[in-house]
Amino acid sequence: MDQAQTIATLGGHSMGTTWSVRLCVAPGRDLRALHDGIHARLNEIIVQMSTWQADSLISRFNRADAGSAFALPGEFAEVLACALQVAASSDGAFDPTIGPLVALWGFGADAGGQQRPNADQLQATRARCGWQRLHWQPGQPLVQPGGLALDFSAIAKGYAVDHLSAWLRHCGITAALVEVGGELHGYGRKPDGSPWRVLVETGPEEDDAATWPPRVLTLDDRAVATSGDHFHHYADAQGLVSHSLDPRSGQPVAMTTAAVSVAAASAMLADAWATALTVLGPQQGLPLANAHGLAARFVSRHHDGPHEHLSTAFAALLEDNATENPA
Repeated sequence: MDQAQTIATLGGHSMGTTWSVRLCVAPGRDLRALHDGIHARLNEIIVQMSTWQADSLISRFNRADAGSAFALPGEFAEVLACALQVAASSDGAFDPTIGPLVALWGFGADAGGQQRPNADQLQATRARCGWQRLHWQPGQPLVQPGGLALDFSAIAKGYAVDHLSAWLRHCGITAALVEVGGELHGYGRKPDGSPWRVLVETGPEEDDAATWPPRVLTLDDRAVATSGDHFHHYADAQGLVSHSLDPRSGQPVAMTTAAVSVAAASAMLADAWATALTVLGPQQGLPLANAHGLAARFVSRHHDGPHEHLSTAFAALLEDNATENPA
């Protein structure tokens, strides 16, 4: 407990979304320097991992000829290693090589328009994807196998949260709640000695018809990420098309899973697993989450309203939190 400190709030726009940081600081701390430093750290990620930047490392790799080799900065290598780990553990439900499929279905930086592809287009695009095509080990250059396009949109925001938390610690900030695009990490204690508490992100269906109380998590050096389709989809004559794609089939996932939240030690890991479990849905994803000890929460759509499914580890995190006020 440090009553001499106060809670300051910083925020801005980056990575195509918003960010906010609540941090405990001593009176007189230069908040402008911290704000500018946060932007600089986020820009470091953009120049490496944004497919919306033509000259970023990931964009240059995606355009490169087969056999081109790229030396990877530590940040890029860390994200790629985590992405491949989750790809293997989820049997391909998460796949960082999904870039061509994202564009084909009308999402992402290289989308040519929002329309359903035909069978030939889908087959040809699927042949360019597959995390097993990347024969890479940490410390080695990354070699373009030909036609492969990485997409870190389902993991980079989580990494950004971890990156900012680490930088703030380096700056001597003893407690902070960091958020980028809805992904969160909290560490340290507030001036009154309490940890950070947050409401788990919800969607419209849950807000309107949920029969359970609001879910509150304590983020005591813990992160939480949520994947959902309530904002990112489009409609055509055949129905709704979710931005969540199943890398194994190349098809959008059925919009029966409204949202998945994952709590983990790192926001990067939580972000990637939330995407993988959204693809799998509660029927396949809940047993996998329990097998890996993941704290995961699913909300699925049914004719009688939303249903909630909690992994054993997530249910344990909710104990004693139901009456706590989020901070």
